[in-house]
Formats: sequence, C-alpha cells, structure tokens
Amino acid sequence: MLVPICLFTYNRLDETILTINALKSNYLAEASDLYIFSDGGKNESASKKIEIVRKYLKTITGFKSVTIFESETNKGLAKSIITGVTSVLEKHEKVIVLEDDLITSPNFLNFMNQSLTFYKNDENIFSISGYTFDLKSLPINNDFYFGYRASSWGWGIWKNRWETIDWNISDYQEFSNNKTLRKRFNRGGSDMSGMLKNQMENKIDSWAIRFCYHQFKHDLKTVFPNKSKIQSIGFSKEATHTSGTKRFITDLDDSNKTTFEFETFSAMDSTLMKEFRSKFSIKTRLLDKINQIIQF
Repeated sequence: MLVPICLFTYNRLDETILTINALKSNYLAEASDLYIFSDGGKNESASKKIEIVRKYLKTITGFKSVTIFESETNKGLAKSIITGVTSVLEKHEKVIVLEDDLITSPNFLNFMNQSLTFYKNDENIFSISGYTFDLKSLPINNDFYFGYRASSWGWGIWKNRWETIDWNISDYQEFSNNKTLRKRFNRGGSDMSGMLKNQMENKIDSWAIRFCYHQFKHDLKTVFPNKSKIQSIGFSKEATHTSGTKRFITDLDDSNKTTFEFETFSAMDSTLMKEFRSKFSIKTRLLDKINQIIQF
C-alpha cells in the first residue's frame, strides 16, 4: 500500500491547480490516496477566494481516492498542518505532505515511498525531503544525502516520529540559556535559534521551526534527494510566508528515474553541510531581502 498524501491549501487557485496537475502526473498518483485540508479565510476577501478554490478541489480526479476537509475557521498554516497530519497518522503509519505551491517531478512519489520504506527502522532518520537546494557538491553517484535540517517543502514522516514531537518546546528556557546549544542548533542555518525565539515569543507561528528543533534535540537526520523532486512556485506577492526570494530556486529532476538506492546513515558530508548552511547565512538572507525590495 502506498503512502497517503496530505495537501494543505488556502486561497491561491492558480498555484493550487499547478500543484495538483503536477501531482497527478506522478507515476504513482492513481494508486495513492489524497487528503486535502482547506483552511478557512482570515478575512472576507480571502474567504471569497477560498470558496473558488474549494469548488475546484471538488473536481479533482486522478488519485485512488480524494478526501477533502474544509475548516470553517482560519487555523493558520501551523495549526492546519499539525492537526491535519496528526489526523491522517491516526489511520496510517506514514504520510507525505505538500502545500499548495509546490510542483513535483513525476518521480516524486517514487522517491518518497521508497525512502519511507527503507528508513522506517533507521533510528537516525527523522524525515524525508523531496526538495533539495541547488548545491555545488550534490552527489552524482548517490540518489540521496543526509542533512541536519528538515525541509518543509514536500516531506514525509512516520507516525512513531511525529507523535513524539513536543510542539510546546517545554525545555525552551534551558535551551535559551545555553549558548553552546544555540550555536549547535544553528549548524542547520544561522536563522534557526532566532526563529525559535520568535516562535516562543509569539512573533511568528511556525510548525517547521518546532519540527526542526525536535530533530536537533534528538540528533536526527533528514534524507534529501540528489536531484530535487520539488520546485516552489510560492514566491508571488500573495504568498503567505515567502515572496520574492531567489535562494530556494532549484532545478526539478527530469531524469524519469523510478527506482532509487539508499544506504543507512553513517556520517554527514561536511562540504555539503557547509554549502547547505550558506543558504541561510546572514549575507545570503540580506541579499535576498534586497532582491525582494528591488522586485516589489
């Protein structure tokens, strides 16, 4: 049985259609169950757009099954994902998660299903990512590499990992008082400790930084593909969390490869980790902001 897919949508019809069309073109789409979570609007304008999106959602075919959950209220992305994924994992042991602005390669579901099967019992692995940066040192002869920081774009996880996450970060005070821990957390990117601080001070509402903190706390790794199976189209002005940024642009896998080989975790590639971390450096993030200002 293939791993079910969760798709989270809001009010962007065009992006949602592109996301669904790409997903339908996956080799395993017709054999996969799709759960769609449609969040409610923050205001009247958003609600009107959501109604249009929901009309479209009801026309979707091309999957083994399509189940739609419509929220009457605006939960926000963090709560939507936490509650939605939890509900699906009450019935399934694994899940693949997408948002409404992600283009998948035709072999995305192949990579995700195979890796979720291979690493099911590997206690070093926390999650699977379908996305990867366009890094200079990406492996040519391997289908994968390991990373310290999970990706929130096209990812997969197992029930027994998900259900152990402390979304309240009950040990945050201890962490915040420990300079060594804060520095070590930032091995996945210089923004991580700051994001967690903002989350705990209610300045942002992010499920992903809490997800990554759990991964760090337990010294777990994420499996990434050597060629990205995900491409984001969420850089428009209407994007809720990302707009105008260029550092996440990557080429989509066009190999049509359907069988992938994996190995159990042994060690991290220090060169790849340095290149990965540089995507979140202060300099890179500053240049990104400048580009956004120029663009908009």
